[in-house]
Amino acid sequence: MKARSMLAATLVLAAGGSALAQQARPAPALPGDAEARVTPALPATQALFDGYVAQRRVPGIVGAFGVGDAPTAFVASGRIAYDPSAPAAGPDSLWRIYSMTKPITAMAAMILIEEGKIGLDDPLSKYFPAFARMRVLTSPDTSLESKPATRPITIRELLTHTAGLGYNINAKGPLLKEYERLGILPAQLNAPTEAQARAVRPKTLEEFANRVATVPLIAEPGTTWHYSIGLDIMGAVIEKASGMPFDRFVQTRLLDPLQMTSTFWHVPAGDTSRFATNYAVVDGRSLPIDPAATSPYRQRPSFPYGGAGLVSSARDYDRFLHMVQDSGTLDGVRVLKPETIALATSNLLPPGVTFTGVTPGANTNAGYGAGGYVILADKPGVMAGTWGWDGAANTVAWANPKRRMRGVVMVNIFPPGSLPLRAEVPRALLADAARMNTPAGALK
Repeated sequence: MKARSMLAATLVLAAGGSALAQQARPAPALPGDAEARVTPALPATQALFDGYVAQRRVPGIVGAFGVGDAPTAFVASGRIAYDPSAPAAGPDSLWRIYSMTKPITAMAAMILIEEGKIGLDDPLSKYFPAFARMRVLTSPDTSLESKPATRPITIRELLTHTAGLGYNINAKGPLLKEYERLGILPAQLNAPTEAQARAVRPKTLEEFANRVATVPLIAEPGTTWHYSIGLDIMGAVIEKASGMPFDRFVQTRLLDPLQMTSTFWHVPAGDTSRFATNYAVVDGRSLPIDPAATSPYRQRPSFPYGGAGLVSSARDYDRFLHMVQDSGTLDGVRVLKPETIALATSNLLPPGVTFTGVTPGANTNAGYGAGGYVILADKPGVMAGTWGWDGAANTVAWANPKRRMRGVVMVNIFPPGSLPLRAEVPRALLADAARMNTPAGALK
């Protein structure tokens, strides 16, 4: 099979899309902006992206798709802001990846697990004694009343969102107020909210972890999947176990070896011209919720947020995924052993725990590995072994080491999940495969 045919066919299945028999609907032509169209190799995917831009659902969007040793296929459309003078969106544009930071933090943790400096089932209290005697809320949505926890939090549970920790984005009532009071707010939204958060947020990861330990859990550790600040706490553990600041560890052990030169905890002054504006759709209108010119991402964060802190490019994140796809090696540089990647991209959930997704019941065909979901079995439109995660501004990413394939889509628009990229990108890739006369058997 030709490389382009294999690219489209395999990426369709890896992305986990549905309704694979349906061809992508032709999108309206995008006037001008030819410089943003990086490759003609995937015309249906290009048309999909052009349609998003032409319909003003997004100002710009970029995808990077790869399989095996074939060159990465980049697809791009539009600009990094609605300003007509804004630069075209492209492989090196910078986007807030929010929760797509979590897989990077998780793979940093796997480096230390591989080296024996962290144990997958170590108790968290080994690194932060304040977690030795946790309590569990009896009515998480309405009260801070609690009872003693009967089991300890482990590293496995931090990596898989099963530690019983909460998140300011899904907490309610008194628990949310307690998070806000203690500054347990490990993310940046825009300049006004950041000014309020910085006034109460801890200044170090260690202080952040110790404050979290004072708040009761929403569930017994190891008993339920609940989206959480677990990967932020994992950053504190990495810092403690490595003897190196968390951000420096990520830089020296992952970003530098993978030549990810456009992935930052804050955008350097010399790179602000390629930094996208983040928009929110309100009553059908796109409003600039975080303009690039005034974004808090242009200054150093209170501390590096392992759950939502990074800015990256499609080219850079593709390099990270390419390393995962190739079982820990990229361009001859090994950052993890194949068996470590296999472990990280396997189902690490504690016995009896089911992955429910951020929206309960959203995915019944997946487990959860290190910082991302894991597809457990081949089904129509999805391949076993695919591992990945999404970001709050509608970015999506996946890699499959067993089939050696990967994909990432970069865009910055709120609310989370408002763009059906998980369904529409696979359909477009399928249409590309059909145009290339891919044999039907290749899609099975």
